[in-house]
Amino acid sequence: MPAAALTSDAVEIAPGVHWVGALDPHLRSFDIILKTANGTSYNAYVVRGESGVAVIDTVKESYAGDFFRRLESVARYDEITTIVLNHLEPDHSGALPELLRRAPQARVYLSSRAQMMLKALLKPSGEKPPQYIPVTTGDEVDLGGRTLRFLHTPYLHWPDTQCTYLVEDGLLFSGDVFGCHFCDARLFNDAVGDFRFSFEYYYAHIMRPFREHVLDAVALIEPLELRTIAPAHGPILRHQPRDYLHRYRELATPRLHNEARSEKTLLVFYISAYGNTRHMAEALAAGAEAIGGVRVSLYDLEGGEAGVFTDLIEEADGLAFGSPTINADAVKPVWDVLSSLTTVNVKGKLGAAFGSYGWSGEAVRLIEDRLRGLKLRVPVEGLRIKLVPAADELAQCRALGEQLARHLTGRIEPREIDLAALA
Repeated sequence: MPAAALTSDAVEIAPGVHWVGALDPHLRSFDIILKTANGTSYNAYVVRGESGVAVIDTVKESYAGDFFRRLESVARYDEITTIVLNHLEPDHSGALPELLRRAPQARVYLSSRAQMMLKALLKPSGEKPPQYIPVTTGDEVDLGGRTLRFLHTPYLHWPDTQCTYLVEDGLLFSGDVFGCHFCDARLFNDAVGDFRFSFEYYYAHIMRPFREHVLDAVALIEPLELRTIAPAHGPILRHQPRDYLHRYRELATPRLHNEARSEKTLLVFYISAYGNTRHMAEALAAGAEAIGGVRVSLYDLEGGEAGVFTDLIEEADGLAFGSPTINADAVKPVWDVLSSLTTVNVKGKLGAAFGSYGWSGEAVRLIEDRLRGLKLRVPVEGLRIKLVPAADELAQCRALGEQLARHLTGRIEPREIDLAALA
């Protein structure tokens, strides 16, 4: 740990407001997918009013001892009237069952989407769900001279997430929003080491898939007076907190624009061992362009890293993937790009698959299954061609491109159904 040693004391972040969280400096991966070179913190807070004390979030269960020691240094359990859960993921709610046993009189406030999650959270312990109050934007709790106001910010990054604003102090308890996995005992953004990479890395892997919701949340928060942002992970943002709000808006706003706004965009990704899948990709692209109203881009995955396509994919309307079948599977560069799609919102985009094969041809079906799993629409059956595509088979590729273009532009030819055949 840099600089200050770990302490068992709570840390005051505003008069009567304390950090009572926990530090996990040796954590190196979070939720499997995130690398945490600096560890992380589990931030929880206590707010004291004239008529009650509120606890904002808790910590991961294995760090409950640190949380309770810090909590006890600034409040008695019989003073706690309010427990706010901005997010119910285990790293924020792990100490909740024990806190409820120690402060049974406290009322729990959470978003309406969190109610079923709370019941599931307490189920393994056999605890009866506490008295809880679902809240949404504009609802408030009066602690006596201090007001907690709730902001509904769903999907940042779970459906249950919310933010809590301490009105009189201009202090936003933001949950996972504006957070990052960066552990430093100095706590405050103007005192810790350089955490810019961690902040942007966290956004890219946690918030980016929900950028529409990010923009909604930013619009909700921007009118507030902001002196401090206190997230659930990482440094407390007391120095120029609005800069981080502005950065979120920048990150969530598309950087790349289609120059022809009236056109739909179709990206065709392929990789080809002997040129056969490439010929299919070129024919598909030609067919799509022939329909009009669709701008087609062709990318050979052998010539690029998967990550460089993320921004393009995020803005595209349709995606087609071509792969040969090798060892009964699609090839790795295709899977690399498909894996990268978990960091962007591709739900509802058009998807398709195609490829040449020698023996069994499983790649196309596997790609289609993955596209459906990512919530893309796959309305047209993928195309498999054995070995070298003949002229009539390339015509099928062009027809596939035409069909995809019609789906993108809403010019799908109506299907005629023989009712007698359904009898």
